[in-house]
Amino acid sequence: MFIGSIFLNVILPILILVVLGAGLQRKFSFNLKAVSNLITYCLMPAAVFINLYETEIDVQVLLEIIGYLVAFSLVIIIVTTILSKVLKLDRGEAAIFKNSISLINSGNYGIPVSQLLFHANPLGISIQIIVMVFQNVLTYTYGLYNLISATKSGLEILKSLLKMPVIHAMLLGGLFNWLHVPIPNFIWVPISHLSDAFLAIALILLGAQLAQIELKTIVNRTIVTSSIGRLIIGPSVALLLILLFGLDGIVAQSLFIASSFPTSRNSSTLALEYDVHPDLAAQTVLFSTILSAVTVTFVVYLSGILFV
Repeated sequence: MFIGSIFLNVILPILILVVLGAGLQRKFSFNLKAVSNLITYCLMPAAVFINLYETEIDVQVLLEIIGYLVAFSLVIIIVTTILSKVLKLDRGEAAIFKNSISLINSGNYGIPVSQLLFHANPLGISIQIIVMVFQNVLTYTYGLYNLISATKSGLEILKSLLKMPVIHAMLLGGLFNWLHVPIPNFIWVPISHLSDAFLAIALILLGAQLAQIELKTIVNRTIVTSSIGRLIIGPSVALLLILLFGLDGIVAQSLFIASSFPTSRNSSTLALEYDVHPDLAAQTVLFSTILSAVTVTFVVYLSGILFV
């Protein structure tokens, strides 16, 4: 598949929905918290459950994926720590900088991309779901620690994780798959409808969220460096680890693409909630998301060449 074809068939449909969401938000000023709750507690769990229920993942492959994700995160954390010292950032800026590169938008950006790319191969989507769950755990452990390590206990962080519906959906989907539990049609049909709605609503919400971010002073040293770290250094580290782990095929392709997505919206949400340079965090999300239209297209193209 050529780069132009990838952009037209994968990235452009996503951008259209994001722009649509931004336009609708400008005109109608949606209650974004309510829409976010709809996705978090209803649409995303349905999509996660269905994909894991329908996909067979070998235990060995699952362990390889988890091992890779742990190694990838550790390398990125080390790299961002070194870079933050080189840039001589203060403690708050360093926290935002580290989170902006370590935390990836694997949910309302990553899963829609994977659904479009791997619609004929559910394994690719399931791997992205595993990445998303891992990223959620990383967000509410390492990401939260960066911002409020002195004010939130480990038990409180664990409680926050256990309350996330996507964790329950993942466990149920995997368990029902393993036990071959049949699901009655009257239950399966509404879950399927909810899953189908996830892609469009998630991208519209992303656009609506980005529409609220101020454009002024969006280009500065910290934002540009963090975007380079997220969109270029991240995939480069991923490629090296994939080769080191000896991964190939759909597994390698999916993990490589998953490393290329922009900064997680959660990094901005946490920064706002705990008042740690919220403007810097939000502008980084916007800048990396805009640039990702080019970089993700290239990574998808490269993955098709390297991991057939």
